[in-house]
Amino acid sequence: MRVGRYDNPHACVSFSHIDSAVVREPVALTATDGGISTAILYQPPGARTVVCFMHPQADMSRHYAIPGLVDAGFAAFGQNSRCLNNDTHCVHELLLLDVAAGQRFLRRRGFDRIVLVGNSGGGSLFSLYQAEACSADRLQHTPAGDPIDLGAQEMPPADGLVLLAAHLGEGKILARMIDPSVTDENDPTSCDPELDPYDRANGYRPPPDSSHYSAEFVERYRAAQDQRVRRIDEIARSHIELRNQAREELRSGLVQGRDAPDHTAWARRAVAHPPMVVHRTEADLRSLDLSLDPSQRDAGTLFSYRPDLTNYMELGFARVTTPKAWLSTWSAFASNASLERNAPKIDAPALVVGYDGDNAIFPSDNQRALQLLGSPDKQLITVPGDHYGFGIGTQERSGAPRAVGAIADWLRDRFPDPR
Repeated sequence: MRVGRYDNPHACVSFSHIDSAVVREPVALTATDGGISTAILYQPPGARTVVCFMHPQADMSRHYAIPGLVDAGFAAFGQNSRCLNNDTHCVHELLLLDVAAGQRFLRRRGFDRIVLVGNSGGGSLFSLYQAEACSADRLQHTPAGDPIDLGAQEMPPADGLVLLAAHLGEGKILARMIDPSVTDENDPTSCDPELDPYDRANGYRPPPDSSHYSAEFVERYRAAQDQRVRRIDEIARSHIELRNQAREELRSGLVQGRDAPDHTAWARRAVAHPPMVVHRTEADLRSLDLSLDPSQRDAGTLFSYRPDLTNYMELGFARVTTPKAWLSTWSAFASNASLERNAPKIDAPALVVGYDGDNAIFPSDNQRALQLLGSPDKQLITVPGDHYGFGIGTQERSGAPRAVGAIADWLRDRFPDPR
């Protein structure tokens, strides 16, 4: 059996058939803190509604939904964040400044309606933005304690929100993907066999067979996952505390008058922000045991049919991150980018689109997102396909057109263009 699920999961649908009358405009945006993001605006003649795509680190300028939505008569804005292809330093509160820059640009362009389409990690990012944009009491600090006065920002709220194969937050999804059998954060092969999800004694079976974990093991495993996340939280906070102590020493003048080498050592501590390596994050039991949160999916994780191997490889969610980025993005307990926090604050029309064979976002996640949304007008649609809109177990993007069609129909019902 092949190890990787896809030949190339980032392979995009063709943009060549988009009508030549559609203007494609490269856009460079500067946030209020100087952060740079880029986008491509696809504008059909006369379009008054624009749909926006953005993700913490993935390229959204050529998202697979754009051609279909443009063909349906909607403008599309594919924006890439300042953390494109590298979320090592990803602080969600700073990404909101990128989103805001894009929203201001589109409002100045005169679009009557703006709809945010949050795909995968873009769902929790856009939900955080919309919640903050509509709040009178915005965030003043990041989870690391760094100041960010969102109350002073111009953050135009959007008119609608679509969650497309979107999880409940990067911290929330990682909390179920992280391997709790790691006993030493500095040793990628350390393992508690009593918690090893890839031990046959615990119920593991290699795909295409489904694993079968006991209810007792699942309960113990998930509690241990939360414990590991909290353990990493403390490691991140300890790094930040050392940095802050050194900064306080420098501010207070306690190191003034000391010899230059000693002063230099404190200055170095004040700026040190060491990267953290988070081993083994390819271990969600639901991806292996098809009886947990059942759906049409096949056995295997988001990227692999051999997660018992890829769990130990160099690639993976949150593999390399900084303490600030861990707390803001990947911690289930510290991150603000959580639908549990933000969705109840959203009252704009909202659509949740899930794929029935998704190996990362499961039926209970989509139901939970629908339940959490504060929107009086909200709807859940499920279509065939895996997380990227491919047919289950195939390399054909057969599910995506149905998802895009459902989004276009929903947009037409709520945001008809006067044409």
